[in-house]
Amino acid sequence: MSDNSLAVEVSLDSPRLLDRVRARLRVKHYSIRTETAYLGWIKRYIRFHGRRHPAEMGRLEAEAFLSSLAVERNVSAATQNQALSALLFLYKEVLEIELPWLKDVTRAKKPARLPTVLTQEETAALFDHLNDGEVKLIVRLLYGSGLRLLEGLRLRVKDVDFSRRELIIRDGKGGKDRVTMLAAQLVEPLQLQVARRKLLHDEDLARGRGDVWLPEALSVKYPAAQRAFGWQYVFPAAGYSVDPRSGAVRRHHVDEKRIQRAVKSAALGAGIVKQVSPHTLRHSFATHLLEAGYDIRTVQELLGHSDVSTTMIYTHVLNRGGRGVASPLDRLA
Repeated sequence: MSDNSLAVEVSLDSPRLLDRVRARLRVKHYSIRTETAYLGWIKRYIRFHGRRHPAEMGRLEAEAFLSSLAVERNVSAATQNQALSALLFLYKEVLEIELPWLKDVTRAKKPARLPTVLTQEETAALFDHLNDGEVKLIVRLLYGSGLRLLEGLRLRVKDVDFSRRELIIRDGKGGKDRVTMLAAQLVEPLQLQVARRKLLHDEDLARGRGDVWLPEALSVKYPAAQRAFGWQYVFPAAGYSVDPRSGAVRRHHVDEKRIQRAVKSAALGAGIVKQVSPHTLRHSFATHLLEAGYDIRTVQELLGHSDVSTTMIYTHVLNRGGRGVASPLDRLA
């Protein structure tokens, strides 16, 4: 069933409920991914209770829905918490109904798991098995600068400072900006990538295109910036795509699935038995810096963690043999 048909059935007044949710998400500048996820959870919640309007439901219905996710669908803690966040947004921001109890609904606890980390030898082997030059540059950048996958793919030309060997990461997780390093050995290949990007941008402009997505406030304040080279993605998509919100046809950045598939394939080719994803390279970046003796506060800043306790998880690699204690077996003659 489509969004619109469902919204017609549950709507108590105009405009339609899901349209109101979508509009409010955009006013609050939520990402397109969050928008899609929240709308999906709200639709599931409504369907779960026979298409009753959320305003007619309360604590029992919300708890029943969230419990069913854990008991019947066996979803992860992160998934259940996302569903709860969607309901919180619906009631507070859209329906403007204060339900203090909803904040007190027990959230599933995310299990504490140690991150998967590659050794430096495994990291080098992974790079050796990446055959696509552009993908290899992106993957090396993720590791060399400690980036999340989308932080690397959303990197704009203007945010690469070759003279200072720095990258400015805009609107990272939590909406924060930060500065991180650019590895010396990536300066030249990244300069070549930017030069190729300039040629492609010139071709796009000649076709009457060349504009790029900007946050709404910036696109209104600086309308000419959409076609400025500095705002272009360093790693562009091969073709144009339709913006799901505005309907504008633009050149987006490289598809993340392309990188994810390449990393998985390279790990298999290198004979790495660990579960490897692009995010594993960020974990490895932090771990290898700590192994090299860098201060944990420095690593925290480079990663963009708000709390050092988040960064502390990487210290597990320094605790060889259980907090650095030698096994008694190794002391036997």
